[in-house]
Amino acid sequence: MEINEINDSEFFEVGLLNESSDLIVIESDDHIELIMKALSSKTRREILQQIQMGPMDVSDIAAILDMTEANISAQIKKLEKAKLISCDYSSGKHGVRKISSIRFNSLLVKFA
Repeated sequence: MEINEINDSEFFEVGLLNESSDLIVIESDDHIELIMKALSSKTRREILQQIQMGPMDVSDIAAILDMTEANISAQIKKLEKAKLISCDYSSGKHGVRKISSIRFNSLLVKFA
């Protein structure tokens, strides 16, 4: 779907633009709320900014943002629940590393 193909009859729409410029329109009110709540936190927005540059693990994000790994992990769960990021697991020096990647390049919010 192209950006200009969004239905103008709706009052409020949210769309996510992926790497290949495909627009995914979010129509579920529950999903829109999860996205907006996820973006309401400065910490979560900072996490998104960091992983826009490339996939990162929790400990690297925590070190950059000068926060605990537990806090970053909790924030990542909220971003993952809103489907703004995806997480993979790989082995690390001290167990399993959780690697977070951004799922979308752009967020489009349209008010009719």
